Amino acid sequence: MNIYQHFRPSEREFIDKVLQWKNQVETMYTPKLTDFLDPREQFILKALVGESGDIRMELSGGPSFAERKRALLLPDYAMSTPDDFQISLLEIHYPAKFVTVEHPHVLGSLMSLGLKRGKFGDILAAEGRIQFLCANEVSDFVKMNLESIGRASVTLKEASLDDVLHSDETWVEMPETVSSLRLDTVLAAIHNLSRQKSQLLITQGLVKVNWEEVDAPSFECGEGDMISARGYGRARLNSIEGKTKKDKWRIIAAKHK
Repeated sequence: MNIYQHFRPSEREFIDKVLQWKNQVETMYTPKLTDFLDPREQFILKALVGESGDIRMELSGGPSFAERKRALLLPDYAMSTPDDFQISLLEIHYPAKFVTVEHPHVLGSLMSLGLKRGKFGDILAAEGRIQFLCANEVSDFVKMNLESIGRASVTLKEASLDDVLHSDETWVEMPETVSSLRLDTVLAAIHNLSRQKSQLLITQGLVKVNWEEVDAPSFECGEGDMISARGYGRARLNSIEGKTKKDKWRIIAAKHK
């Protein structure tokens, strides 16, 4: 059976990586810790590793509500601890009275350090404070090299995962029935838009799926996809529940409030 046919052509490189990790754990009997994965990557990993066999997987992004998570693939008999995920929590200290620092500023500054997005987990903002999660192996480098975010001079302090901020973000889950899994159809259903309006947003380059701009209304959505539309916020396709008797798709989406 061709594994690739169940996924998008653009996901082939990640699929090859997962198969390599799986083979490594099966043949060497040693755990494999991944970088932080987005929800779609987590879905692909679960699909390929499966629920049975000689290896299993566990996920952790630090706090239980984390969106981006590291995966630990390990022999079925092996035990794990939270420390095995090697996640650091860093808090950003900056003169909040004089400047504003927001999620996009933080992400942009982290990316300017030359590290991969996969080295960083969620960015959390609440109560006028900002924290982010990162892989242990880069935390010292980040603390030494991240000196400013936008116009703000910053210092980073390591914090305990027990002191993680509970983000102001909330998600509202909602079941929907759609005629197809096309992006324009799913986007219209989630935000209660006309198909014409959702198509316009897509063709104007205002819609991203898994943080990549998608300009084709016919793009087929899949489980775990993060869908953001400028002016409408983020949504996540949590699950595809199958078809109704009228040949429509039942989906569970979550909308970011």
